[in-house]
Amino acid sequence: MKILIKTAILGLLMMSLEAKNYEVKMLDLDSKNQTMIFEPAVLHIEVGDSVTFVPTHKSHWAKSVIVPKGASKFESKLDEKATFTFEKEGVYLYECPPHRIMNMLGFIQVGKAENLEQIKNAVPKLEKRAMTNQGRLEAYVKELE
Repeated sequence: MKILIKTAILGLLMMSLEAKNYEVKMLDLDSKNQTMIFEPAVLHIEVGDSVTFVPTHKSHWAKSVIVPKGASKFESKLDEKATFTFEKEGVYLYECPPHRIMNMLGFIQVGKAENLEQIKNAVPKLEKRAMTNQGRLEAYVKELE
């Protein structure tokens, strides 16, 4: 029994050592003069990895819009750095709520894009609501697998 417990603990430790943390910046303006943008806007990670959202200017936060079935939604607080761990495969679509009208949305693909059709179906409606940066989401979807 002790061997089984030790093996289980060792396995959990190994998994936590392999998990990575990625950073997504919330920007008013990026190096290409694109306004109200997440950098990177499309991120590919593995199950168990985490993402830290970093507001670089005031009035930003990250909030999930679409998550894979059975996954937890997430939301950071205004102007605060926040880290979330992703435990379910699929594509997560998120936004900066005050800048959604400017198409400030991003994607995190965790493992396989199991809900890609759901994401593709949502994009035209979201693009239609954008007052600026139209076409951004359609370009991002092409980066998903």
